[in-house]
Amino acid sequence: MIKKAIQNKTRKPDLRSRTWTFVVYPESLPNDWRDILDSEHIKWIEGPCHNKDTNPNGEIKKSHIHLILIFNSKKSFNQVVEISKKLNSPIPQKVADISGMVRYLVHMDNPEKYQYDPKDIKEHGGADVMGYLTSSRSDKTRVIAEMCECIAQEGFTEFSDFEEYVRLNHYSDWYSTLVTTATIVISTVITSARHKAKDAAEKEKEK
Repeated sequence: MIKKAIQNKTRKPDLRSRTWTFVVYPESLPNDWRDILDSEHIKWIEGPCHNKDTNPNGEIKKSHIHLILIFNSKKSFNQVVEISKKLNSPIPQKVADISGMVRYLVHMDNPEKYQYDPKDIKEHGGADVMGYLTSSRSDKTRVIAEMCECIAQEGFTEFSDFEEYVRLNHYSDWYSTLVTTATIVISTVITSARHKAKDAAEKEKEK
């Protein structure tokens, strides 16, 4: 338990993510680029072609498409760049708030920018766009489930350590839910995880 506490205190920010995004340019894409992504067997979202974006001087920007990749487990930059390179896009970025990123595909929260049609967002691999375009009770439930999964995977046994981790790594997508509606649930899950770890350690000593 002491060792675990020390590990939690020295925990570094997690540079991996389950959700990544990158931009592709139509003229640089291979003809089978959608097949390339489908072959990864992941959920991914294709935004409408941004061909009406402008620079501050009014000049039309180069046409581009924003893609969002959703993995079942966390992936590092190097893992994701191996995919993005196949589409001639070498710089993927972590997505801090997937709902915000999906809404950005059509500039939903940026009225000063050209408004694209949400109907032009394409879902692949079972991705659910509407679930991200609207903030609802089901969205909060999904966030809580993701936090519980993180607790199990990373071995958190203290609420303060988890709060710090979320504040540093998931402030924009998890933190609000954690401190407003899920404090009791998450605290209970962490307490249960601590007791479970303690019971397992005691049983191991008895062998």
